Amino acid sequence: MSNTPEFVAHALDLLAPLGLVEAKRMFGGHGIYARGVMFGLLDDEELFLKADDEARPVYEAAGCRQWFFASNKGPIPGGYWRPPDEAHEDAEAMRPWAELGLAAALRKAAAKAARPAKGAGRGAKKATAPARKAPAAGKAKARPAAKAPPKAKAKAAKPAKRAAPQKKGARR
Repeated sequence: MSNTPEFVAHALDLLAPLGLVEAKRMFGGHGIYARGVMFGLLDDEELFLKADDEARPVYEAAGCRQWFFASNKGPIPGGYWRPPDEAHEDAEAMRPWAELGLAAALRKAAAKAARPAKGAGRGAKKATAPARKAPAAGKAKARPAAKAPPKAKAKAAKPAKRAAPQKKGARR
């Protein structure tokens, strides 16, 4: 997944009509970001753009090639597709493909933000316990007393400095 600096610059030039676009190194290649989402991938001197269920048929109809991740179990299809060859030569020809990829990434980010957090994973807030009903009159249950916090160990006091023994006949 290596790319030359010249290719990275060329890819950013092709995507410039979208506005602020940046490339960030990742796993030997580069992720392409705009508006806070990753919508593109640079892998071995090729540009791939994000696809979802809405964008995938457009890539397929144009005869685009899907990006595959190489794993120990064999190639795994990824959610990125290579735009047609003619789009790689001109920023205006790339623009509709870049907009398609960015729109797919933004839809995915919006769907993710709308989902409730799963479990108490990293960054998830803990659910609060439901409020308890007050016991009915005359049916109060005794609760065990709360344990007192453990006592802190007292630090050993430093011994006071003693005056050095004085020689006989010495005056204070």
